[in-house]
Amino acid sequence: MRFVLAAALALTLTIPVAAQQRYPSSAGELVVETVASGLENPWGLAFLPDGRMLVTERPGRLRLVSAQGKLSPPISGVPNVVARGQGGLLDVVLDPNFAQNRFVYLSFAEPRANGNGTSVARARLNAGGTALEGMSVIFRQMPTIASNMHFGSRLVFDRTGALFVTVGDRYSQRDQAQNPANHIGKLIRIRPEGGVAEGNPKKPGWQPEIWSIGHRNVQGAALHPQTGQLWTAEHGARGGDEVNTPKAGLNYGWPVITYGIDYSGVKIGEGTAKAGMEQPLFYWDPSIAPSGAAFYTGEHWPAWKNSLFVGALAGQMLVRLSTQGEKVTGEERLLANLGERIRDVRQGPDGFIYLLSDDGGKVLRVRPAAR
Repeated sequence: MRFVLAAALALTLTIPVAAQQRYPSSAGELVVETVASGLENPWGLAFLPDGRMLVTERPGRLRLVSAQGKLSPPISGVPNVVARGQGGLLDVVLDPNFAQNRFVYLSFAEPRANGNGTSVARARLNAGGTALEGMSVIFRQMPTIASNMHFGSRLVFDRTGALFVTVGDRYSQRDQAQNPANHIGKLIRIRPEGGVAEGNPKKPGWQPEIWSIGHRNVQGAALHPQTGQLWTAEHGARGGDEVNTPKAGLNYGWPVITYGIDYSGVKIGEGTAKAGMEQPLFYWDPSIAPSGAAFYTGEHWPAWKNSLFVGALAGQMLVRLSTQGEKVTGEERLLANLGERIRDVRQGPDGFIYLLSDDGGKVLRVRPAAR
C-alpha cells in the first residue's frame, strides 16, 4: 500500500498544470487531473491490488492502466461483443479473492443467433497481465432480443460473495420488466461460478436468478460501506432517473410507475405510485442520465464519508448524494463545467475519486487542492 500511495503522490506532483482543472465544492476546491487518455469509450474500471487499473473499452478491449497513465496493449482472451448502439464490453470487477485466484468478471453485449443480450463471463488474468485465461460465460440474460439498447450493466459482489448483475429492459421490451419469468429489466444475483445464489427470493413464477423486478436500465451500483446494502442508479426516460436500494422479491415499478415521460412527451404507465410497487429513494427530473456510482470512504474529504457519488452522462457532471441510513439527505452537483460524460466512478486506493470520461476517452482523478 505504501508503494501505491507513493506512486500516486509522485503522479500528483508530475501532472502538468495544463492537464489540471479546478472546481469549487462544499469541502473546498477540487483539482481534476487527466491520468490517462487515448481510450475509446471507456466503460468500467477496477483497481488491482498493486494500484494499476483494469479499464474496459466498449468496442471490445480490456487494458491495464499504470499509475503513471500508461496504457497496455489490449489484453487477449476477451469475449466477442456486439459493439453497436449502447452495446459492447461493459463492466469489470475483481473477485473478492483476486489476490489468491486472479478471477476477473466482465459484463458484455453478447452476439447470439437472432439478436444479442447481456452476459457475464469469468476468467483468470495471467501473471503478466497480458491475457485472460479459462474464459467461461456464467450468466446469459434471456430471452435473446434484437436490440442495441439498454444492456445495463454493473457488477457488484455483496458481502456473502454473491454477484449482483444489473440488466436492462432492452428498450423495445419495457413491458417485460414486469414479467418475472424472464431476465428483462431485472436485478440478478448469482454465484461467482454461475447459478442461483443462496438467499434469492425464488418467488412463484420468478426465474430463480432474479433478485428484484421492474427496472429500466441500471448503470450505477455500489454497496453501502456501513450496511452492505446495494444502492443503484437507474436511467429514466425524459426525467425519472432513480436511486433505489433493491430488496429481495420487490417490484420497482417500471414501466407502470415512473416520474418521467416518454421521449415523445407521452405519459408512461399509470402515474408515480401504485400499491405493491416501491418508491425510489431519490429521483432526478429533468434527467441527468446517471451511470457509474461509488460510495466514498476515504480520508481526504471527511465530511463526504458515506456519500454516494454518481456520474452523469447527459448532465456531464459528478453528483454527490449525502446519505443517512437508507435516506438521501442532500444533493451537491460537482464539476458542472467539466464537459465530460462521466461513465464510471471509483474510489482509488489513494482515497481520491477516479472517473471515466466516455466521450473524452480519459481516466480522470479528483483530489483536494493543496492547502
